[in-house]
Amino acid sequence: MGHTLTEKIITKHLLEGKLIKGENIGIKIDQTLTQDATGTLAYLQFESMGVSKAKTELSVSYVDHNTLQTDYRNADDHRYLKSIAAKYGLYFSKPGNGICHQLHLERFSIPGKTLLGSDSHTPTCGGIGMLAIGAGGLDVAAAMAGELFYFKMPQIINMHLIGELSKFISAKDIILEILKRLDVKGAVNRILEYTGPGIKSLSVPERATITNMGTETGATTSIFPSDENTKKFLYAQQRVNDWKELKSDEDATYDGKIEMELNEIEPMIALPHSPGNVKPVKEVEGVPIDQICIGSCTNSSLRDLKIVANIFKNRKIKDDVSVTISPGSRQVVNHLIKSGEMSYLIKAGARILENACGPCIGMGQAPSTDSVSLRTFNRNFIGRSGTKSASVYLVSPETAAVSALMGKITDPRTFDHSIEITMPEKFIINDNMIVPPSSTPEKVKIIRGPNIKPLPSFPPLKDKLKGEILLKVGDNITTDHIMPAGAKILPLRSNIPAISEYVFNIIDSSFSNRALNRNGGFIVGGDNYGQGSSREHAAIAPKYLGIKAIIAKSFARIHLDNLINFGIVPLTFNNLKDYQSLDQGDIIEIDLTSLELDKVVIHNLTKNNKITTKHNLDKRSLQILKVGGKLPYIRQKQN
Repeated sequence: MGHTLTEKIITKHLLEGKLIKGENIGIKIDQTLTQDATGTLAYLQFESMGVSKAKTELSVSYVDHNTLQTDYRNADDHRYLKSIAAKYGLYFSKPGNGICHQLHLERFSIPGKTLLGSDSHTPTCGGIGMLAIGAGGLDVAAAMAGELFYFKMPQIINMHLIGELSKFISAKDIILEILKRLDVKGAVNRILEYTGPGIKSLSVPERATITNMGTETGATTSIFPSDENTKKFLYAQQRVNDWKELKSDEDATYDGKIEMELNEIEPMIALPHSPGNVKPVKEVEGVPIDQICIGSCTNSSLRDLKIVANIFKNRKIKDDVSVTISPGSRQVVNHLIKSGEMSYLIKAGARILENACGPCIGMGQAPSTDSVSLRTFNRNFIGRSGTKSASVYLVSPETAAVSALMGKITDPRTFDHSIEITMPEKFIINDNMIVPPSSTPEKVKIIRGPNIKPLPSFPPLKDKLKGEILLKVGDNITTDHIMPAGAKILPLRSNIPAISEYVFNIIDSSFSNRALNRNGGFIVGGDNYGQGSSREHAAIAPKYLGIKAIIAKSFARIHLDNLINFGIVPLTFNNLKDYQSLDQGDIIEIDLTSLELDKVVIHNLTKNNKITTKHNLDKRSLQILKVGGKLPYIRQKQN
């Protein structure tokens, strides 16, 4: 029996467990990446492990999220990250060089390798045939220290593509169509592997758009084969020696199949406030627009911005619409300048922003009150833009550009002009903002600003947990709900006591004070609790506030791992009807004496009744929980 591409890569890196669906496995990680919003905490954790040098083949520290320097804090953290990279054998990408996923795809990605990143959109590099997985910063730090990465062997779904896309339809419309079918939790514990004749028509940047936003389906990762298109991309990046052909066997067996006729796909749009709330653009045409933001790790490639530039050529953006462009890398900017296409963007009235995540992470360009913002990004969670009352829609670059000219949401197929772009055979290579590791690491001094506080430590788990249910929430609570980002909050990412003041601020501004005043307690959640970003601040900040356990219908993969890593007990309802029996304000006691039996009894002291919950954790995860988290677990293991 043949093997899928995913199985081939995992088999090559498998050091613990067996390739059985649902079984826990441990794989060797070849490469890691971090970005500054999650990396600062990750490197504080890495330092505490006492390892003299990163043990991966390659590790890169990118600065792309929090590049605004409104005071000393961000600049200090960037300096800390640079000194850490120099001392511990990492490459360091300076602020302004570009977005981590775009840069890693261009300069470091290698087909067949494993990549672990402290950002949920790390699967972007699946577009080149890497097994690229997003994780919490502590898991990435552990991988750098030589630890295996553990996860449950997912099901592998065959995403079979046929045909070619029509005019003004792009890869973003493919992944939006997939989200329409799967929603934001339809691929949890699954890997989406793309096959079929339709993939031949998609370039590596287009494939990367699909694998990037595959994260929003809940998938562990997404992956394309490495073929002649991959070779062409690596040749253009002057890295053709990194190429090798990788594909599934013809008789490979999958756990499911989704077939898509590319010629039948039409322009799609995700409505507020979820990437899974997808409809055809034609069904919402005519909605007036106040703002359009083009870029992000999903749609900031040279291909995407060339399309936008040529739609804008000799045309003018509507007076009532503000348009921003966030290029993914300096390479993209250099080519747009060389070809003259940058002038098309500027003459049309677009604002060119720094090569960074920018508005996607709420770092500037917050929309006006009650406005409509059209974005080529991957997330439109409520409040993520910086304006809670704004309605944020997600679209392709084609839809965004045509809509900018019309001043309203417009199906780009109505644009009665031919657009053709020419991609360079070889890209401009300039890596002078990527700083290699120091040749004399012993002389490097780690520089810490006053905002970098010591990591809080947490005691081992007690047999019985007692307290109040401080908050009850519904389905699809995101890490943006739990731990918001944005220009005001992200500078606190290395200061846990300060950032914890904003936990659940979007839902309940009194939560943080209430948690501290009651010496912590519990949270009750619905399905897919913790979807979205990999930010482990959404676990460590609640832990700092005294949150002992989360009882939910189900958990998103990365957030579940983060909860375990910081000693918060994740419990799921045996009977979903029990969700109704727990209310905010109830005092409960959780008996963990039978934790190893996957049977945890919760006694509702307020209502004088009991329910039984489960956790479905393996022995290793239980050991991590019991000692208070992954850091003390690793220290015990090393000792």
